[in-house]
Amino acid sequence: MGVVAGCSTPPGGPGPTTGGAATLFEGARLIVGDGTAPIEGSAFLVRDGSIVEVGRQGQLRSKEIGASVDLTGKTVMPALVDAHSHLGYTDVKGMTTAAANFTRDNLVDHLRRYAYYGIAATLSMGVDRSELPYQLREEPVAGAALLRTAGRGIALPNAGPGAEYRRDAAYGVSTEAEARAVVRELAAKKVDFVKIWVDDRDGTVPKLPPPIYRAIIDEAHKTGLRTVAHIFALADAKELLRAGIDGFAHGVRDRDIDDEFVALIKERPEVFVIPNLPDRDIGDDFAWLADTVPAQEIQRLRDAQAKRTPAAARQARDLYDVQARNLARLSAAGVKIAYGTDAGISVGWPAHAELADMVAAGMSPAQVLTAAARTSAEILRLERLGTLAAGKSADFMVLDANPLDDITNTRRIADVYLRGERVDRAALSAAWTGRSSE
Repeated sequence: MGVVAGCSTPPGGPGPTTGGAATLFEGARLIVGDGTAPIEGSAFLVRDGSIVEVGRQGQLRSKEIGASVDLTGKTVMPALVDAHSHLGYTDVKGMTTAAANFTRDNLVDHLRRYAYYGIAATLSMGVDRSELPYQLREEPVAGAALLRTAGRGIALPNAGPGAEYRRDAAYGVSTEAEARAVVRELAAKKVDFVKIWVDDRDGTVPKLPPPIYRAIIDEAHKTGLRTVAHIFALADAKELLRAGIDGFAHGVRDRDIDDEFVALIKERPEVFVIPNLPDRDIGDDFAWLADTVPAQEIQRLRDAQAKRTPAAARQARDLYDVQARNLARLSAAGVKIAYGTDAGISVGWPAHAELADMVAAGMSPAQVLTAAARTSAEILRLERLGTLAAGKSADFMVLDANPLDDITNTRRIADVYLRGERVDRAALSAAWTGRSSE
């Protein structure tokens, strides 16, 4: 370790100092987050919530170091950015999911659970209520993930969100004029995206038809907004691309994509895809959930997995496989792949399951980490997130093992820092589980 002023503290020690003095973090393998090779034996300085310098151990000679943190043997990577979530509806401790749970306290609880699992920011995608999400966007909570919002999404009446408890959260429009008026209302609230649903949900609801979604996309672009679509079918995805859609909140799920689709999406390199792969079996390792998930919920997950019939397991695998093949093809074609969980009922931990699913689909761990940090930060226009470099926000995870060797090592979290401050994960876990933080 290099010689620094002040004291040396191990991971889990005090957070960075402020008011001019910098904290030196050194000794870790540093994954920058842009796909480049990690920096072995790294050193980086954090001051007032920002990274001010990055280099190798022993090379940083600032005279303003107030403390140092020894990360020898650890791996540091950027905090994640979940670009597709549905927060606020599930009371995790009470194990209820309802519109009545959409309160400030519950939203903050979810954002803190996101922070616990190393997520720096998230986009709540189209089922938000009231002014609360906008308020939390403008006034971030210490020790919690940043919130971005699409506000209320747009579909035909009662044909948007599938779950009954949030179905009324979306706008229902029937004409192009209504659709354009809704977009202008969203623009006045400065939403981060306009969300639309183009999915008949296995023939149970009517799809948003092309004339209306073309009007939405056109009006959004006139007001400086981008549009993102919930889709299922390949044919709809093609027509949305022709209409000028900016991104997809799911991949194509009904069949393998074809050459025409790949050509259409490559014509517009700014278009992004957030895969949101369907859940695969978690496996037998439920222990890593126990610090935030109630014991009865873990048991429910175990029971559900144990009761899955061979036919149901095969159906789930088939649904995963088609989306995995599509993701692999898009990634190989150089399409912009972002990252999101579509999570709402389960909070925080699905982020790490999604990482593993994307690797299982054929992307490399480095590609997945880039999608989950830099690319998602870019599409949310969070310029200071996503990579670990001078001038960026100090949002990072300290891991006990290297996720480039095994992506499930992202679950081996020693510490999380958001905006330069260490998240007190032990205190959060104690509050959620009732166990002592000692």
